Amino acid sequence: MKLQQLRYIWEVARHDLNVSATAAALYTSQPGISKQIRMLEDELGVEVFARSGKHLTHITPAGQAILQIAGEILQQTESIRRVSQEFRDESRGELSIATTHTQARYALPPVIHQFTGLFPDVSLHMHQGTPMQISEMAANGSVDFAIATEALDLFSDLIMMPCYRWNRTVVVPEGHPLTGVNPLTLEALAEYPIVTYVFGFTGRSKLDDAFVDKGLDPKVVFTAADADVIKTYVRLGMGVGIIAHMAVDAVEDKGLVALDASHLFESSTTRIGFRKGTFLRGFMYDFLEAFAPHLTRERVDAAIKAANREEREALFEGIELPIR
Repeated sequence: MKLQQLRYIWEVARHDLNVSATAAALYTSQPGISKQIRMLEDELGVEVFARSGKHLTHITPAGQAILQIAGEILQQTESIRRVSQEFRDESRGELSIATTHTQARYALPPVIHQFTGLFPDVSLHMHQGTPMQISEMAANGSVDFAIATEALDLFSDLIMMPCYRWNRTVVVPEGHPLTGVNPLTLEALAEYPIVTYVFGFTGRSKLDDAFVDKGLDPKVVFTAADADVIKTYVRLGMGVGIIAHMAVDAVEDKGLVALDASHLFESSTTRIGFRKGTFLRGFMYDFLEAFAPHLTRERVDAAIKAANREEREALFEGIELPIR
């Protein structure tokens, strides 16, 4: 059994059983990958992948168990590489982050700017996706950190830590009737078409819950994953926009009026997560603290050592999370 063979089966599974795509990603040949997988299966005496002709169709039950262990082995080899890098040159390396558009566009820029100034020799890679995709990338080791509001709780193999709280703002064109409603109410909002986030993005579940609790059935006419897109369609008169407060830009949002809606919805918490067993390099601790000052090295290490999620959550009880 070779480490290379474990990497091949892991990457094939990660590329949806597409051997051609895997070969391209690994800069090797498709026949070479197929041959090594067959050799591994022959040695183990079980199939990792079921086949129909030359095509892989699904992962076998034995393959599921093997892939889980293979992932752990590959993660440990990555940790060994990181340990050597840390002692060889603690200021040089790579950091990969997966997050949503809202975080990438509005929350992260000052943090990234500060971080790259402190660590110019660290290559920083940002991936955007849905909260589920982001969580999966962190869980399978494709990225170092996942930053999102939704979905991180669904992955038990992620160490999750709260970063900050945020709430929502209603945006309407200048002169809209809602600008004269004070205080703003859910009942008043429900009278107009609503433009907001796709379900599963940026705290959308809390928004829906608020209307349900009031027995209201809002007319959501347009959804998007991008707050800038939502604002564009509000300008076109499609409806009333409900977006994260951090996505309001006083300079760029000319023509729109922002109405505070924090009293209408329960606040949401953005979290950062990384896979259990990840070796955190020094600059990774620095990034965590730059993004959320309460995530000191000591507190992060305590979260890593926590026996379960409940014990980890207890570490942050009593901490007043910043509001953005």
